Amino acid sequence: MHAITVSEPGGPENMRWTEVEDPKAGPGEVLLDVVASAVNRADLLQRQGNYPPPPGASEIIGLECSGRIAEVGPGVEGWARGDEVCALLAGGGYATRVAVPAAQLLPVPEGVDLTVAGSLPEVACTVYSNVVMKGALAEGETFLVHGGSSGIGTHAIQVAKALGARVVATANPARFDVCRAFGADIVIDYDADVPAELKEATDGHGADVILDSMGAKGLKANIASLASDGRLLIIGMQGGVKADLNIGALLAKRGSLTAMSLRSRPVDGPHGKGAVVAGVRAKTWPLVAAGRVKPVVHAEFPMAEAAEAHRTLEAGGVVGKLLLVAP
Repeated sequence: MHAITVSEPGGPENMRWTEVEDPKAGPGEVLLDVVASAVNRADLLQRQGNYPPPPGASEIIGLECSGRIAEVGPGVEGWARGDEVCALLAGGGYATRVAVPAAQLLPVPEGVDLTVAGSLPEVACTVYSNVVMKGALAEGETFLVHGGSSGIGTHAIQVAKALGARVVATANPARFDVCRAFGADIVIDYDADVPAELKEATDGHGADVILDSMGAKGLKANIASLASDGRLLIIGMQGGVKADLNIGALLAKRGSLTAMSLRSRPVDGPHGKGAVVAGVRAKTWPLVAAGRVKPVVHAEFPMAEAAEAHRTLEAGGVVGKLLLVAP
């Protein structure tokens, strides 16, 4: 098969479209002929040498894909050769074939093109595991997502709106209308005094659930933005890894802070990838089929040109996801 390999950690220029050995479907796995994968921020970190795959995972970049089942491994039930699916991966998506545990497969949502479906698994599983499973966002609560025009942001806005929440997004002012179009009730400039503007817009309430990818840079403001009994969920470190935590401010609000990654989870268990995928299939996929949550694709690139897709994401201004289409 062909795949994107990285000659050495560094810039996009180190990415190559090369021939590599085909993967094999082990027990409980299926082999997919990949139709499309998508670019995630974590992919940039892996290319730079800052986010190695978990033990046993493919060294090839790529955390999601869509495709057709080419082979069913021993012990797999409920799936057959030729089925059109999308999948959450621990690695291996930037390739023409990938082996994946069957528990991480999802049927292509009704009404969604097979290629476009490659943009869904990572955002859907990230948002579901954080906002729904851990954050327990409820109807009538206020939800704040930072970076509302991103892949995670556009999906989170739609899911939270479908759950009946009041949705707040931070964004560049040039993309305020984008966030509103996906369902944001309130949009705030991410360079503004977010806690103050949020409190003013919510009559002093703040946010019951916050989804944040900045990490250290936004910690103080996020705690200040929390409502009483609020839940702060950190899923990224774009703003650094170390910050002072005012425990008193968190205690005063009876707030909780959770930092969660998806890639390092085991397949099995109540908090494993299989449980997350099953929740997405039960709760999010009906919303997609009904048109209440739509995939958002900014642009498509041939998979062999993944380096250009990385440059595009790094340059900023991407709304939703970038797709890599296999030959």
